[in-house]
Amino acid sequence: MARGRRQFACPMIAGVDEVGRGPLAGPVVAAAVIMPSRPLPRGLTDSKALREADRLTLDAKIRGRALAWCIAEASVAEIDSLNILQATMLAMQRAIAGLAQQPAAAWVDGNRAPPLSMPTRTVVGGDGCVPSISAASVIAKVARDALMAELDAQYPGYGLAGHKGYGTPAHREALSRLGPSPVHRYSFAPVARAAAARQGSLDLALR
Repeated sequence: MARGRRQFACPMIAGVDEVGRGPLAGPVVAAAVIMPSRPLPRGLTDSKALREADRLTLDAKIRGRALAWCIAEASVAEIDSLNILQATMLAMQRAIAGLAQQPAAAWVDGNRAPPLSMPTRTVVGGDGCVPSISAASVIAKVARDALMAELDAQYPGYGLAGHKGYGTPAHREALSRLGPSPVHRYSFAPVARAAAARQGSLDLALR
């Protein structure tokens, strides 16, 4: 586990990060990126510290400069079947496996890493101090945000494009009013409660 000062990118070491572990809806998305040592895109850091416009700009630069990159996901069905932690590990494995060039090692943000066929290092706070992990955090965030906007069009009324599936008061109110959609995580307690309440209302209406 590594902490501390900023590390420089190293060719053939993949940075890995995920986005979407906490939301009540939508898949969990992971990215793996192999960045060149130089030049690095200006302003590259943890996606959560960036404005949306800056993330979009960096997303294009990362895809253009990276030696290899891949975005992968684990579906809502996999989250409900496996649990969110194991689904996250699965998405990370898919992202590494999908790289056009296989890295010599992988550095994963946080303190948990999936089983991989290469040396693996976890880096707490890596999305803010390791450029390849920062790059992975950015492209994963941009990809998932775009996906949630698409899901919002398919399942209107929940506000998925705005809150990205997180359990905001508006989202919870919509869940209570509409019941869960097919892209909600039924293994998460607020969704399960909304589903049970919805079923109870339907049962009463049929009596």
